[in-house]
Amino acid sequence: MDRFISVIIPTYKEKDNIASLVEKVHAILSEENYEILFIDDNSQDGTVELIEELSSKYPVRIIVRHNERGLASAVVHGFRHSRSELVAVMDADLQHPPQVLGNMLQAVRSGADLAIASRYVAGGSCEGWGFIRRIISKGAVFLAHLLLPRTRRINDPMSGYFLFRRSVIDGADLKPAGYKILLEVLIMGKSQKVIEVPYSFLVRERGESKLNARQQINYLKHVLSLMKRTGELVRFLKFCMVGASGVLVNEGLLWVLKEFATLPLALCSAISIETAIMSNFLLNDFITFSDRRVIGTGFFLRRLGKFYAVSQIGLVINIGVLLLLTNVFGLHYLLSNLVGIAAAMMWNYLVNLGWTWR
Repeated sequence: MDRFISVIIPTYKEKDNIASLVEKVHAILSEENYEILFIDDNSQDGTVELIEELSSKYPVRIIVRHNERGLASAVVHGFRHSRSELVAVMDADLQHPPQVLGNMLQAVRSGADLAIASRYVAGGSCEGWGFIRRIISKGAVFLAHLLLPRTRRINDPMSGYFLFRRSVIDGADLKPAGYKILLEVLIMGKSQKVIEVPYSFLVRERGESKLNARQQINYLKHVLSLMKRTGELVRFLKFCMVGASGVLVNEGLLWVLKEFATLPLALCSAISIETAIMSNFLLNDFITFSDRRVIGTGFFLRRLGKFYAVSQIGLVINIGVLLLLTNVFGLHYLLSNLVGIAAAMMWNYLVNLGWTWR
């Protein structure tokens, strides 16, 4: 069965790219037993008719959806209707170079169960991207790494170009939103060995990009949905609640020391932060990360040591923001401290999730 490959390509008004794409994919997979399965969202530009015409010459099929829209859901539709053990996903706009299919196929046949064409490993790149587009892409990757820990081993979880063994999604409840289908496969699937293959994301030559503000909103909804389904949303909310309790400890003790002990502001802040750190650790260990807690004094002390190490950097972040906003920008010290706490909390959550309670 691993000689049979389905290449799933979602389409919507991509007539100008289809013929060239099919020819290039065939050139790469001509020695393989393969099919190209197009999932089209009822294009009215001749895309459907062209694909049907190509099916007389190439192993091409098309399924037209009349009442559904969306790239990710189209790909899942393709998963259900494909026939092979090996499944590839790529876009129809020729921004995914077909020759990379061969590299991903080799990676899977060498032992990986998921191969990802990556822009963010050595040898990968994004051609023609401006500063804003790069910032948006990197921001999306950072958000996934922050809120969905299973993506942290992947440099480019936003890639739309990948190949995997069907066993990865067997039994998986896939409910994607928007266009980042790989996120769904990574989080809800069962990939054990993942290899990233470098590639250059090319500039679109024909047709119009489907990327818009709605897609960015759908991405945020998708991340939220995955957090709910994996329990990470509840964990994050617990961490925030523990952090809120730490804020009360921090702010209250800071006020007491500053107003009644007349100590230097930096020292008052350090004492209040250290007290809040211990309170936060105990609550997080027994509530937020209870499912990851290994029983035993040695393990407890190790987690405590890691938590304190992470928190010391958080302390520097907190104090730095406090002093900067108070002494340079003239904000009230309690307000400045709140901003410092928020910045330190994001650092603490990211690192503790991936290290302390790994």
